[in-house]
Amino acid sequence: MKHVGNCFCGAVTIEVTGEPAAMGYCHCRSCRSWSGGPVNAFSLWKPEAVRITEGAQNVETFAKTPLSQRKYCKKCGGHLMTNHPPLDLIDVFTATIPTLAFTPGVHVNYAETVLPMRDGLPKLKDFPAEFGGSGEMMQE
Repeated sequence: MKHVGNCFCGAVTIEVTGEPAAMGYCHCRSCRSWSGGPVNAFSLWKPEAVRITEGAQNVETFAKTPLSQRKYCKKCGGHLMTNHPPLDLIDVFTATIPTLAFTPGVHVNYAETVLPMRDGLPKLKDFPAEFGGSGEMMQE
């Protein structure tokens, strides 16, 4: 399966292939601030599944922490993806790849939520233990 997406102005085109490693929602303050919404929908991919196929010269990176290298279009400011080197995964904004059938499986950083969601999905206080978090579940 292949999905193609663009930044807001169309100057950057990205392609993801295969299936994401995970999909879900992040409620942390950083993701909320970066996405401009009360929650961020993510899709995690192995680096070899993500390619910038057009407009690479227009991609800028902002790294607030070593965990996240946020990539955006320098022409329009449209957000594209976040590279997570310690996890060996890339979070591609689900809105950037409109043909992806978003099927979330988890909420992460739910301890920081500003928008409680009662959808029956697992809600983790922070991250899964395998990603360095506590793995602690929270109640809806």
